[in-house]
Amino acid sequence: MNNTITEKISNVWKTRKKTVIYFLLALLAFFILGRCTVSHRTAEPHAEHAAEPAQAEVWTCSMHPQIKLPKPGKCPLCGMNLIPLIDDSEEGAGLRELSVSETSAKLMQLETSPAERRFVQAEVRMTGKVNYDETRVSYITARMPGRLDNLFVDYTGVQVKKGDHMVSIYSPELLSAQQELLQAIDSVKKLKNSDLSIVREASNANVEASREKLRLWGLKSDQIQTIETRGSLTDHVTLYSPVGGIVIHKNAQEGMYVKTGDRIYTVADLSRVWIELDAYESDLPWLRYGSEVTFSSEAWPGEYFSGTITFIDPILNAKTRTVSVRVNVENPGLKLKPGMFVRAIAHPQIAKGGKVMNPNLAGKWISPMHPEIVKDGPGSCDVCGMPLVPAEELGYVTEERANAPLVIPASAVLLTGTRAIVYVELSGKEKPTYEGREIILGPKAGNDYIVRRGLSEGDRVVSKGAFKLDAELQIQAKPSMMTPEGGGGGGMAGMDHGEKKMTPEEMEKMGTPAAALPMTATMQFQAVQTAAQAALEALNNGDFAKANPLFQTLEKAIEDVNAATLPAAAQPFWNEAAMLLGNDAAEGKTLASEIAVKTLAAQLRTHLESFVKKMGLRAEPMKMETANPAFSQSLQPLFSEYLSIQKALADDQLPDPSSALRALDSVDMSLLEGAEHMQWMPQEKAIRTALEQMETAADIADARRAFSALSSALSQTGKVFQPLETLYEFSCPMAFGSESAGWLQSSDQTANPYLGASMPTCGKMIQKMGKTK
Repeated sequence: MNNTITEKISNVWKTRKKTVIYFLLALLAFFILGRCTVSHRTAEPHAEHAAEPAQAEVWTCSMHPQIKLPKPGKCPLCGMNLIPLIDDSEEGAGLRELSVSETSAKLMQLETSPAERRFVQAEVRMTGKVNYDETRVSYITARMPGRLDNLFVDYTGVQVKKGDHMVSIYSPELLSAQQELLQAIDSVKKLKNSDLSIVREASNANVEASREKLRLWGLKSDQIQTIETRGSLTDHVTLYSPVGGIVIHKNAQEGMYVKTGDRIYTVADLSRVWIELDAYESDLPWLRYGSEVTFSSEAWPGEYFSGTITFIDPILNAKTRTVSVRVNVENPGLKLKPGMFVRAIAHPQIAKGGKVMNPNLAGKWISPMHPEIVKDGPGSCDVCGMPLVPAEELGYVTEERANAPLVIPASAVLLTGTRAIVYVELSGKEKPTYEGREIILGPKAGNDYIVRRGLSEGDRVVSKGAFKLDAELQIQAKPSMMTPEGGGGGGMAGMDHGEKKMTPEEMEKMGTPAAALPMTATMQFQAVQTAAQAALEALNNGDFAKANPLFQTLEKAIEDVNAATLPAAAQPFWNEAAMLLGNDAAEGKTLASEIAVKTLAAQLRTHLESFVKKMGLRAEPMKMETANPAFSQSLQPLFSEYLSIQKALADDQLPDPSSALRALDSVDMSLLEGAEHMQWMPQEKAIRTALEQMETAADIADARRAFSALSSALSQTGKVFQPLETLYEFSCPMAFGSESAGWLQSSDQTANPYLGASMPTCGKMIQKMGKTK
C-alpha cells in the first residue's frame, strides 16, 4: 500500500513538475519578448540622441553667465555646477547684438521709430505773478510848496483819465509868481513905444519866463490866460493828471503841507502789464529775448494769454536758484490784475547743436535798450531814440536756423548720465536683430531727445521695449546699460555670496580671444592709446586748455583706424572701443564743470584699460627712444612752410598752401623703416588732406578750419620726429566759437592764427618741442 501511495505521489510530482517547468518557460519567454519590445520602442530616440554631441563645447554658470569654459565642472566664482551653453548667435556679430525670433519679437511688443532731422520745441514751465509796467507808472507830485486843501481822488483804485483834476493846492509862492507875470506884462505895455528894441525884447522875454514858470508848476494855458485877462491873483491852483490809469497809491492827506517834489498820487496805466516769472537756472539755455510765452491765471480758467520775453535778469537769485524773466503783455480789458498768480509755458524752437532759434525775428531790427521795439528795417527806438541793430547781432536768431537737429523719441532712451543706450534695428538680417549703442544726448525737447553723437539719420531705434532687450543682453553677459563691461548676470556678480577669487588663467579664459593683429592695425591702435593717455593725463592735471586739442587728436586717431584690416575676431571689440572712446573724445571737447571733468576722467580710464586689454596692447604704448635725425632734416621744409601759414593767418591773410604741399612731397620716406614708417604714414595722410582742404578753401574761415587739422597732425609728427628748431605748442579756448584749437609757432609770444587781429594774444602755451636752445 505504501508503494502504491509512493507511486501516486511520484506520478503527481512528475505531472506538476512539467507544469511548473512550462510555467517558468512561459514566464521567461514573456519577459524576453517584453524586453525586446521596450528596446524596439526606445531604439529610435536613442538613435536621435546619439547624433547629438556627447557634451557641450561651451559650459557656463546659471548664476554667472559671463563664465564660459570648454568643459564641465564647477563655477570658479560660486562653485555651482556648470551647464551647457547653447550659442545661436551669428558669427561676427557685435558685442551688443541680439537676435530674436519673429515670435519673440511680437511677444516682447517691440516698436521702432526713425532717427530724423526736424525742428523740435522744448517746454519750459515757469510760475510768477502780474505786476505793473514800470515804464507806465507815473507820479503826481507837488510842484511848489503849499497846503493840500482839496484831494478830488480820496481813495486808491480810482480810474482816472489824462487831464482829470486831482488836487487843489494853496501856495503863497504861487501869488509871487502871478505877481511877477502881471508886472512883466505891465512893463511890456509901458515900453511899447520905446525906441530901445533891446529893452522891449527883454521885457517880452521876462513875460515868457513868468508864463513858463507857471506852466512848470502845473497850471494849464487857459489858467494862465485867465490870470492875465482878469489881472487879479489867486492863491489856489488845481493840479491835473498827466496820464490815464489807476490810482494805486494815495500818498498824502487833505490839509498836509508839502514841499516841492513831494508825492501825492501814484497812477499806473494797466493797459499793458508785466508778467514776472521765475525760471530755474537749468532752463536758461532755452530762454531768449523775443520768444513767445503763453500763460494762464486762476481768475480766468481755460483762457490763455500770450506775450514776449523782453528781459532776463542778469543776476541769479542765490536763495531760490532762479532768474527773473519778464514778459510784456497787452491788457486792453484789464483782466490781468497786478498780484495775480500765473503759470507760464515757453516753447522755444531748437536747432542743430541744441541752439534756440527764433525764425520770426530773422531780418528784424531791435532796440538794444528796449527789445520790445522790433521793426522791419533800420531806424531809431521809439522810446529812447537809440539806433536799432539787427536781431542776429543781439543773439535773438541763431545762425543755424536752417539746420534741423537729429532727434529720437524720449521713450527709446535708457539714460546713463549725459550718455544713453539705445537699441537700433539692423536691416538685412534673417531674424529680427538689434544692436545696442552708447550715444551722447543733447537736451530734451518735449517728448524727444536731441542726439549729439552716435546715430545717423534713418536709423530705426527701439522706442518701446528697449529695456527688455537690455535685460536679455545682460542675461547673456554682453555689454548693456546695467553692465557696461558685460557679465554680471543681472547684477549678481557684484554680490557677496561666498564667491571665489579667479586665477589669472581663469580670467584669461574669460577675456577676448587673442588675435594676431597686423602691424598697421597695431600702430593705429597705439596712436589711439597714446592720444587717450595724453588726454587722460591732462584731465587729471586739471589742464583743460591742453585737454581740448588732445581730445581732437583722439578723435582723429580713431577715424584713422582702418577696421577692414582687422581680423574678424577683433572687429567687434574694436567697434565697441571706437564707440566708447569716440564718445569720450566728443564729450571732452565740451567740458563745463569740475564734476563733469572727474566723471569723464573715470569713464576714459575704464574704456582705455578695457581697450588695451582686449586688443592685447602694452600698458604703455611703444615710443621712439630717439628721433630719426635724417628724417627730421627731411621734415624741416614742411615745418617752415607751416610756420609761414600760421603767420599769414595771424595777420588775417588767406595763405597759399602750395609750397607746403611741395615740401610734403619732398619728404624722404625711404629714411624710415618698420615702426617708424608705420607711425609716419597716417600723419602724412592727415597733413596732405588738411593742406588740400586749405587749397580749396572759399575764405579765411574755411582755411582756419583746415589749419586746425593740419596743426593737430604736425603736432603728433613733432612729438615722434623732433623738429630741428624749437617750436611752441599753443591752445586757444575761443577758437571756432569756444570749440578750442591748437597750433605751433616759433616764438613763445602768442600770435593767434584763428582770431587774428581781433584777439591776437588769446591762447596759452602748453608745451615746447624740438631742439632746445
